[in-house]
Amino acid sequence: MAHFKKKKKTVPALSTASLPDVIFMLLFFFMVTTNMKKAELKVKVAPPKADQVKKLENKSLVSYVFIGVPRETSKFGTLPRIQLNDQYAEPIQIREFIAAEREKRDEADKTKMTVALKIDAKTEMGIVTDVKQELRKASALKITYGTLRADPLERGFNTNN
Repeated sequence: MAHFKKKKKTVPALSTASLPDVIFMLLFFFMVTTNMKKAELKVKVAPPKADQVKKLENKSLVSYVFIGVPRETSKFGTLPRIQLNDQYAEPIQIREFIAAEREKRDEADKTKMTVALKIDAKTEMGIVTDVKQELRKASALKITYGTLRADPLERGFNTNN
């Protein structure tokens, strides 16, 4: 009777050819799903409530202007201030801000740009009027106001109709 010798089986080498593809897929996934940093609010903004609220369609075309009392009142006082991106600003600086925001956009999106005013409910209209005048001078005529949705019962509306 013949005896057969068993061949020693070896494990083939692990192929790393697809490793860069997997790494780039993971990188792309995290780039797409990660939220970008929004502006750090330096002013207190408690927007007013409204009963007819509409969500913005394309938030990438929106530039935000915040108006409210500074969070650090000991350093900056209690008068309402304007915040553009992460810095306090004066009304005259709004034109530069709008020009810079337009430059960030594609040529087709420059006309679709919207300025969202997020204003504290207790802010007096003087500073808001100054901001609106500067936006008008910068030809930023598409403006929205940030609000909270009001509860119909809270506002005294009859929902039984």
